[in-house]
Amino acid sequence: MRVVEMAGKGPGPFAAMLLADMGADVVRIDRVGHSTVGSGPTGRGRRHVEVDLKQLEGVEFVLRLVSGADVLIEGFRPA
Repeated sequence: MRVVEMAGKGPGPFAAMLLADMGADVVRIDRVGHSTVGSGPTGRGRRHVEVDLKQLEGVEFVLRLVSGADVLIEGFRPA
């Protein structure tokens, strides 16, 4: 199972950690310069990539990554 996690706080990283512990391929998307993977137990068992979502190339990259995923975890507040 492939999981894409948009960096955030709260239950999202915990859920991604549990899925990684159970064998899922988890890729975490962090903002450029704000990587938090490896800082604590919720960073274990996953890969990460830093992406600038303010650039078109970054948005296109994330859309391609998500299109091949089984699960998307994001914890953004509604606008």
